[in-house]
Amino acid sequence: MGTGEFYFDFAAIMFTAFCGAFVYLVLYLHKEGKREGFPIRHDGVVDNYSDGVGGLPDPKTYKLAHGQGERTVPGPMPEQYELKAKPVHPHPGSPLEPTGDPMVDGVGPAAYAIRPEHPDLTVDGEPRIVPLRVDADHKVHGNDPDPRGKAVFGCDGAKGATVVDLWVDRAEPHFRYAELDVGERRVLLPMTMARVKRDGTVHVKSIRSDQFQQVPGLANPDQVTLQEEDKIVAFYGGGTMYAMPGRQGPVL
Repeated sequence: MGTGEFYFDFAAIMFTAFCGAFVYLVLYLHKEGKREGFPIRHDGVVDNYSDGVGGLPDPKTYKLAHGQGERTVPGPMPEQYELKAKPVHPHPGSPLEPTGDPMVDGVGPAAYAIRPEHPDLTVDGEPRIVPLRVDADHKVHGNDPDPRGKAVFGCDGAKGATVVDLWVDRAEPHFRYAELDVGERRVLLPMTMARVKRDGTVHVKSIRSDQFQQVPGLANPDQVTLQEEDKIVAFYGGGTMYAMPGRQGPVL
């Protein structure tokens, strides 16, 4: 190449532009990933960044569906419930040991998120999950066992409740919950945590028969809020570890 000649390498320029765009994309996604819930907590010198590498993204305000207001993120974190547990070791990230009843206090697998106190809605703005007594358009298929009026047994083999109704998901037509009569009040049982036998009886492996009395209740008997759903599912999930003493610790 002689003096004064200009060499134009289009492939090299495009490769450089691609690498630059890719680096920018990675940094942008890393920053956007901190829009909600960052940081969760501080455990000491290994986790003390308030804004993280690259800082936090600029706040954005989103309009919620069906006139449920607005939400700005990043923004003030929702108030958390008291953590009734203590670390078993002083080092950061050590396991937590419950100081009370972990299933009621929301510890470990029984933990739940702070969510809005309103029900999940359909595209039409109606409550998405309702009992059959509210939505007569849905029913139990004739070939399936109907658990209504049947007994509910806990992991100890004893009867703990009776099914009085089923709650249907209007958006994805199937049953989400069974409504149980536990004596003095009614509670919900997630169908994913239950097994319905051919005779209609319901068997639950996650909690004991006496613990149905402790299942978180509902403010409205005909609808369930997002916060109530989280608490209910967390209670049954916590039972897989805390309902029986033998479920904690190693198997061998």
